[in-house]
Amino acid sequence: MRTGYKLILIAAMLAGLTLPASAAELAILRNGFSIRHERREARQDVTRLYIYGTPDNYIDVPTADIASYEACEDVRPSSPPAASPQPFRTLDEVIDAVGRRNRISPDLISSVIRAESGFNPNALSPKGAQGLMQLMPETAARLGVQNTMDPADNIEGGTRYLRELLARYHNDLLKALAAYNAGPERVEKYNGIPPYPETIAYVTRIIRDLNQRTPSPQAAPPVRANNAAAGRTSTGRATPRLKKVRAAAVSPKPFGGAGR
Repeated sequence: MRTGYKLILIAAMLAGLTLPASAAELAILRNGFSIRHERREARQDVTRLYIYGTPDNYIDVPTADIASYEACEDVRPSSPPAASPQPFRTLDEVIDAVGRRNRISPDLISSVIRAESGFNPNALSPKGAQGLMQLMPETAARLGVQNTMDPADNIEGGTRYLRELLARYHNDLLKALAAYNAGPERVEKYNGIPPYPETIAYVTRIIRDLNQRTPSPQAAPPVRANNAAAGRTSTGRATPRLKKVRAAAVSPKPFGGAGR
């Protein structure tokens, strides 16, 4: 059997095994192979086997090479279900989902996003922080964030990092927010909010925004912040008056993990 013909034959047999045939007939070849086809047509010394039911899908097989024909069950493989498009999710829906998954109030996540980027998913700081929650590249890599400019990925990574900081400081929200802005090393150096105007303003802005929001369904009534944390830093400098912090802004359960 010529090489070219053998290749065509093999291709036809593979196609016949994977595509539907309405006639459900097999041409049994003398070499032991078989070809499923829909219909056949004798043409002098060859037999034309139509594979898919369209005029140009056929193979010409020498009639002498065909030993017999057998009927076979017409099993038409069902087409795979079309992939349903992912429903469009608003930013609020993403935040709610990430908050539930990480047991952190969506209100807190939204307040951090507002302070970090003003809800600009393409925000890029001079220091290299990226996206809605302003993740540094090394932090994003450690958290497994694939695309810091993707809102869902960025919020997931930023929320997980915030959860780590809350665990590190035993759910002390003020320290966790200060560490998110200035780094855990500085929070531990000053045993509280570092005396940096930027960090003090950052924590104040988030607490103010958090307390102005409508409580989430899982949120408890506001409680007053710890006087020591809200009054003065370890250096004796006055911190802003942080009057209220939501009790349910974070989960009461520890999470574990390390800071930035």
